[in-house]
Amino acid sequence: MGGSADAARDAKYPVWKGQWGPVNAAGAKCLLSASKVVLGGKIMVDRKSTGPAAVAVALIVALATITRDVCAADGGLYPTDWKGQWRHDVNRAVEVQGTFDQTKPWGPGQQAPLTPEYQRVLQDSMQDQANGGLGNYPTATCRPSGMPRMMTFGSHEYVITPETTYVIVSTDHFRRIFTDGRDWPQNPVPTFGGYSIGKWIDEDGDGVYDVLEAETRYFKGPRAYDATGLPLAFDNQSVFRERFFIDKTDRDLLHVVTTVFDNALTRPWTVDRQYQRVAKKVVQWTEFWCQEGNANVVIGKENYFLRVDGLLMPAKKNQAPPDLRYFNQSQR
Repeated sequence: MGGSADAARDAKYPVWKGQWGPVNAAGAKCLLSASKVVLGGKIMVDRKSTGPAAVAVALIVALATITRDVCAADGGLYPTDWKGQWRHDVNRAVEVQGTFDQTKPWGPGQQAPLTPEYQRVLQDSMQDQANGGLGNYPTATCRPSGMPRMMTFGSHEYVITPETTYVIVSTDHFRRIFTDGRDWPQNPVPTFGGYSIGKWIDEDGDGVYDVLEAETRYFKGPRAYDATGLPLAFDNQSVFRERFFIDKTDRDLLHVVTTVFDNALTRPWTVDRQYQRVAKKVVQWTEFWCQEGNANVVIGKENYFLRVDGLLMPAKKNQAPPDLRYFNQSQR
């Protein structure tokens, strides 16, 4: 058959050789715009003095150049190095459980600038817990942690699109940070995670966004900073402002500098919350459900403890049993 037959056969199939990778939405937009410039005739190639290979090379170079220029004019590309699994590791040197400020012990050790009223709330919470109660810690009954505690535990994943950045948390609901230029909603529905609006910033001027600034408001409660019941104001008027960025010297360290504005505080409270990237490629993401294995049972205003054999037992000394008026007592 010879080489001519092989060439005729091969010509029927597309040439898909080479290395391929995903293109994010911003990159696709830049590539499409650049392609229109090249294919629209703005890049001229002298076909008389060059062969097909040279023409192809010229087009590739032109497309790459225009892609760079169009993307820069479009406000920069979105970061691609935030991939992987991030975790706020508990600092066992100072923490019993996860805290808002991971450099300090929980509860009073956080040195939160609480008003006298909310200092008493914390004291009462810890005293109730010392007696077997749950205190001001709603997550003990598997209520959603909400902000800011939902950013304390579990593994985090960042999914970045031009319109929305998604923060997926393995132990709680996920967050949407809207970056499409919208204003605050006219009739917001309060949620534990709040409503977040943000914007990307190219702080070092290299054409790629490297800082995400976000503001979150419109909450419902109850919520607490940590398991001691360190309180947020019961009016749920909290506002959180965050700056997300990867460390310049350690690309596996993510900073989330968080400032809290809350009526339980005498002043804004700012903490640099840090997260380590534990894996860039994750074979399988774990899941965690608070309800699974939770032994706390709240009946009315009292909490009890559910034993492994299914029997209910008191959580406090001399605690009265729950009201059984609707049960047939003769079944004992």
